Parts: sequence; C-alpha cells; structure tokens
Amino acid sequence: MVNYIVSGCPRSGTSLAMRMLSSAGMPIAKDDRRVADVNNQHGYFEVDSIINKIKENPSMLGQYKGKVLKVIHYGLRFFPKGDYKIIYIERDIEEVLDSMEKMIGKPDPNREGTKRQFLALAEEIKSYIKERDDVDVLFINHADLLSDPEPTANRIIEFCGLSTDKKQAMLDAIDHSAYRNRRLKNAG
Repeated sequence: MVNYIVSGCPRSGTSLAMRMLSSAGMPIAKDDRRVADVNNQHGYFEVDSIINKIKENPSMLGQYKGKVLKVIHYGLRFFPKGDYKIIYIERDIEEVLDSMEKMIGKPDPNREGTKRQFLALAEEIKSYIKERDDVDVLFINHADLLSDPEPTANRIIEFCGLSTDKKQAMLDAIDHSAYRNRRLKNAG
C-alpha cells in the first residue's frame, strides 16, 4: 500500500491540499494538537513533530500507509525506501515569506538570505524526489490552484485514483478568502 504525502515548503498551501483530500474522503493522518488559528483558519491537518519522528524511526511511516500525511519538504530527505505518491505544492516565494512574516508578527531582518536558502532547499528536495524510483510526484502550483481550481483538482483526482464524483467536494473545500498573502503581478 502506498504512502500518500502532501509536501512543499512551509506556508505553501499544504493545509489547503490536505483539506481538499479530506473533503474527497481520503483518510488523513493528523493528531489535532495544532488547532485552527488565524493563520490556518481551517486547521493544519498534521501530525506533531512528524519530521523528528521519521528521523528517529523511519519505519514508523508504515503506520500511515493508505492515509495522507503532511510533511514539509525538508522532511522528505529522511524517508526510507518505500512506495510514495507525493503531491508537492509550489508557491511564489515572496508570498511564502509574506505569510511567514505575518505569522510571526514581524519582518524577517534577513529576508533575502531566507529567500535564497528556501529556494536552494526547494530545488535540492525537488531534484532528490525526482531521482527516487520509489516516488511518484505531482507538482501543483498554488496560484493556479486558486485561480482555476478545476484542472488542478482533476490532476489530483487522477494522481490519487479518486472517483471524479469527488471533484465538487474538493472544489468546495477551497476558501478563497483564506488567500491573504497574494502578490499581485505588475500590470506593466
């Protein structure tokens, strides 16, 4: 049985993807220790300290087979050999940084350095998972998901082998008002 994983950098939209999959009826691995708040109004859909747990005992991932588990991209490097289907969310780095600053309540004094580190880590992890023969990955663009969600929902349905009758529930799970850190593209 496969391990379904939702990943991406922090603040990239992983909780939204988890909510969509939950709405489609997929079993979700979460412990509800981190409750919904102003930064994730619909909840975090995660297992507390999952990366540390995987690092300490990689075989523990077996207990989540058949469920969807959220693991930020950094944690993917600690996955043992297995059978993984990873939905990887990509989001504009400036929006990610804006969201992080909003969450901690102050500007990052080293924002450019943080940006460079996040971009380098994301590229490293994406290359790593693409090279693994035990990983099937679907890359999802956060902005595309919100601006035109139906094609992305269709891709997720096909990737996860879901019934197409789950699409409306997935679309209904998208709360556009929660997209508070949108960066508008310059008109000219």
